[in-house]
Amino acid sequence: MAQQNSDYNARHLSVLEGLEAVRKRPGMYIGSTDSRGLMHCLWEIIDNSVDEALAGFGQNIKVILHKDNSVEVHDDGRGIPVDIEPKTGLSGLEVVMTKLHAGGKFGGSSYAASGGLHGVGASVVNALSSRLDVQVDRGGKTYQMSFRRGEPGIFKDAGKNLSPTAVFEPFVSKSVLEVVGSTKRGVTGTRTRYWADRQIFTADAKFSYDDLISRARQTSFLVPGLKITIRDERGLAGTPGESGPHEEVFHHDGGISEFVDFLAADAPVTDIWRLHGTSSFKETVPMLDANGHMASTEVQRDCEVDIALRWGIGYDTTMRSFVNIIATPKGGRHQEGFEQALLKTFRKVVEANARKLKAGNDKIEKDDVLAGLTAVLTVRLAEPQFEGQTKEVLGTPAVRAIVAKVVEQEITAKLTSSNRNDKAQSALLLEKVVSEMKSRISARVHKETQRRKNALETSSLPAKLADCRSDDVARTELFIVEGDSALGTARLARSSDFQALLPIRGKILNVQKASVGDMLSNAECAALIQVVGAGSGRSFDLEAARYGKVILMTDADVDGAHIRTLLLTLFFRYMRPMIDAGRVFAAVPPLHRVEVINPGQKANELIYTYSEQELKTLLAGLQKNGKRYKEPIQRYKGLGEMDADQLAETTMDPRHRTLRRVTAENAAMAETTFELLMGSDVAPRKEFIIAGAADLDPERIDA
Repeated sequence: MAQQNSDYNARHLSVLEGLEAVRKRPGMYIGSTDSRGLMHCLWEIIDNSVDEALAGFGQNIKVILHKDNSVEVHDDGRGIPVDIEPKTGLSGLEVVMTKLHAGGKFGGSSYAASGGLHGVGASVVNALSSRLDVQVDRGGKTYQMSFRRGEPGIFKDAGKNLSPTAVFEPFVSKSVLEVVGSTKRGVTGTRTRYWADRQIFTADAKFSYDDLISRARQTSFLVPGLKITIRDERGLAGTPGESGPHEEVFHHDGGISEFVDFLAADAPVTDIWRLHGTSSFKETVPMLDANGHMASTEVQRDCEVDIALRWGIGYDTTMRSFVNIIATPKGGRHQEGFEQALLKTFRKVVEANARKLKAGNDKIEKDDVLAGLTAVLTVRLAEPQFEGQTKEVLGTPAVRAIVAKVVEQEITAKLTSSNRNDKAQSALLLEKVVSEMKSRISARVHKETQRRKNALETSSLPAKLADCRSDDVARTELFIVEGDSALGTARLARSSDFQALLPIRGKILNVQKASVGDMLSNAECAALIQVVGAGSGRSFDLEAARYGKVILMTDADVDGAHIRTLLLTLFFRYMRPMIDAGRVFAAVPPLHRVEVINPGQKANELIYTYSEQELKTLLAGLQKNGKRYKEPIQRYKGLGEMDADQLAETTMDPRHRTLRRVTAENAAMAETTFELLMGSDVAPRKEFIIAGAADLDPERIDA
């Protein structure tokens, strides 16, 4: 113990002085110590490599998730400097890895615009790692230095079996930057491998492969030409690499226009518009003078704005904002300027064309403009101010006015352009925005005046609705049935106390391809939205829904499946909260009725089956037990073929029926699936049909 104390000298204090604060208060630097904080550390290392590519040095980054819970990041940038830094007498590598607020991103000489701007990223990751190894290729040599919880030294292990628990000897008199190999002339780069310290991070914290893939894809869009490789060697269950090492490569020569095209799920109203502009501003920052004192200095900053956006027929808004390729999910000054300028510009243009657009005196609101918008907003500037080290909000005040000016000029030019193509798209866009405004106002008026009607009041609900008597929303059920024939049987089968019926005739409109106006003018869609009673789109209010359950009851054939898909598309696009709340169900009517013959006076037994496989299993069991059944076996092609007792027993009576709850746990995947099956693009749907043709059972086709 005495030996340890004698080795602990002033040199160690100088190295660990700042990093100890990081270990005591990690949340100040990485937000949290769970998986989110663990991923933030990885972003810091990756962002340093991306900054090299952004500055024009290097075009390859590789991230490897190892089995031993370490992570490795390679790049072919310039490599961290290895020469001696005169003020500290330490190598540039050690300064970057052990000193807070130290690095090449201060002063603006090395990086015009970068993501890691506080100079604490690498040193914070080092402080929160039980082991960190760095190798730098520079000047024809490979240099290496290792750290334990921020302290430089040497781990006494060799070869490939590296471990953070290996014997560690810290440097005492001075640091040693080892030369461990040589490289070809002109080869440069940095390799960082670290093991997160489990004294800091929670036991269940782990690297998210999905988040890593999403970030890599996003970065490859933002830095055209950059190739990012992600390799997962952990073999974790539930990941693509569970059966062996899995690797994905991201490389896009396009820019943010390609990113918008990737993000947009709905059919377009406009092409992808690109807005670009550059401006400068003055900022007062504290800087060291010749005497080493801090003095306020006014500096000139350049701010470059680059935006790609398009409007689609939907109402969801997809917005991605970035500062020097660092995502700002909570927005900031640049996003405020963007939204402010959009609203101001659209209000001005709509007011100027109010008579033509039939907009009246009502004012456009921000949500009306943002409906259906997919946008990627990027700004690049030196030393931006972020609110906190996690860089989720941009705080530089001057950026707001710069972005607003660019957006106002460029969007005004688009909306007032005399170009035939721009003119046609602008007309459609303005019509959409005004329609959104009218829908919002209509929904507000409806919400204020609509009250559930009881049996003694007159009702404005569709005449074909067979409503229920109960006012208890938690208990009531709305069955959407296919056709009048099924309605007749369902009327007799239902419990009119709490079960309501709404018939639809044939196949409703495919709302994935239709505009909001077309959807609202479609009689079946309008009736369904009116009966549910909670509005549609952005104005949908789950609390106002008139029924606790909505049950889609269609025939058990191909047409019935198609109608069910069309109905689900309507709910997914315009009444999504019903699905998210688990209040939309699909009824499961039987496919067959088997009448088992009982001997003597005993009544025959009726057994219902719900699939071909279930029927085969039942018949095999009956033959094995020597039981006979009536032939031919009844095959239900539609709900109208059942009598009321059979429909009630199998499909409508809560005591006996089976319902399938419709969920959208993975909304992005659901969005992609709906677009594939119901969207405007025919080619991918054709490929899907051809690929699945071999799995189709010909017996299921009504011909």
